[in-house]
Amino acid sequence: MDVGTMLIFASYGWEDVDDATVWEEEIRLACIAADSGFDVLWSAEHHFFDYSFCPDNIQLMSHLTALCPDIDVGTAAVILPWHDPLRVAEQASVLDILAKGRLRLGLGRGLARREFTAFRGSMDESRARFDEAAPMIVKALKDGYIEGDGPYYKQPRIDIRPRSPYGFDGRIYAVASSEDSVEACARLGAHMVMFSDRPWHMRLPAIERNRELHLKFHGRPAPSMMITDFCVCGPEQAEAEAHARQFMGKFVESNFHHYEMLSEHFSKVKGYDAYAQKAAIAREKGLDGATEGFMEAVSWGTPDNILRKLEARRETVGEFELNVAWRFGGVPYEIAERGLKLFAKEVLPVLQGWKAQAAAQ
Repeated sequence: MDVGTMLIFASYGWEDVDDATVWEEEIRLACIAADSGFDVLWSAEHHFFDYSFCPDNIQLMSHLTALCPDIDVGTAAVILPWHDPLRVAEQASVLDILAKGRLRLGLGRGLARREFTAFRGSMDESRARFDEAAPMIVKALKDGYIEGDGPYYKQPRIDIRPRSPYGFDGRIYAVASSEDSVEACARLGAHMVMFSDRPWHMRLPAIERNRELHLKFHGRPAPSMMITDFCVCGPEQAEAEAHARQFMGKFVESNFHHYEMLSEHFSKVKGYDAYAQKAAIAREKGLDGATEGFMEAVSWGTPDNILRKLEARRETVGEFELNVAWRFGGVPYEIAERGLKLFAKEVLPVLQGWKAQAAAQ
């Protein structure tokens, strides 16, 4: 299994922490992950609020590719409705040259109304903008030029310079939770990215649908999906469970707040039907019920317990790549670092052994 570390850059759940400290500590964890044998460093794109504030993950990864030269870097994801596709293609090409072909480019369409509002954009357009921009960018990185004549991006043909010589085959990722996004991901031929937020048997129909559509569109099996997980790893099960319940509960609370999950606005926005259903469940179950579902989906406990959870997930959804976040919901830096190091020592070698088995098969 290919295993990465997810950098969130959040301050929701901490008291008296400034933004610079958040960034310093996340980058410190990134360096430890790079030195501990992880395969890739990932980061989301979020703006303005304490839920997460990495407004430019391509810029961040340009720094990390120099700081950590022996590990891949990835965006999970660049939110396309907030960007010009020409600029995304240029920035990705530059970063891939600096990284010598180590960039994994993840793309998404965004979910938080608060962020769309600040960018003066409309969530009603996000699906169409993503579906227009993403193929333009992927094709540009393959062919060396970009052009478009859609309703949103009237792009005259122009070369991408500098052009990365490494090719992006197998290195495009797309976030997918809704049915529309699952199909869009398959059309791109991208690795599908999902976040651990619901029990995995509930996600299986969408995963199987993506695999069916990828085979239909491209005539070959879909690449491995990637799951972004949230982990509390500790030497004692009882302590790890207490920490997981505390910090994952606070992270779920931050989701409720940032995405306005108790509101009914998703039902009024085009292309967000899956989130309208999720919001309805959140209103029905409340924070405690949502936290229980979240804890069922993610990884926490001793290394042995985490391995059993991941084995069960593998039996449910098949082979997948893993992307693990350590700092969320108020997790103290010391607990995050301890968990990362313990995971790297006792869990990571087993998971990477699964990767070798899958390759052999």
